[in-house]
Amino acid sequence: MRSYPRNSPEAAARIVALVLIADGHVCRSEVELLERLQVERELGLDHGGFARVVHTLCEDLLTTAYAGGSMMASIDEATLASLMAEVDSPVLQHQVLRLADAAAAADRHLAEAEAQVMAAACRRWGIADRDAPRATQQALLQPA
Repeated sequence: MRSYPRNSPEAAARIVALVLIADGHVCRSEVELLERLQVERELGLDHGGFARVVHTLCEDLLTTAYAGGSMMASIDEATLASLMAEVDSPVLQHQVLRLADAAAAADRHLAEAEAQVMAAACRRWGIADRDAPRATQQALLQPA
């Protein structure tokens, strides 16, 4: 898995992208919501930057996927911790969670994999349940 500079737009976008693809299905409502929220502008990416981050993340996950497994099969706790460590600015962390939370809630279904990524972010970043966005609060209630 490639790395990005700490607190870069790409590092932040990759976490949002990970939530977006975590359940194995990117829903049109999720993408449209992120567009309405201007994810690229919010994270400081150029036009088309978010799509490039999603594409690159998928490439990285496919190259490390176990034979016959899903892309998410290669995301273990150590990998999640490494990805989360690239975003250590509290302001950026909350921005990432807000965008990821919105994407996860867009299809009105919080998938277990989405919940796991968001809960891992909160744990790694030390964000208390009460300070997390709504769908993320639900994720924190699910067993780790």
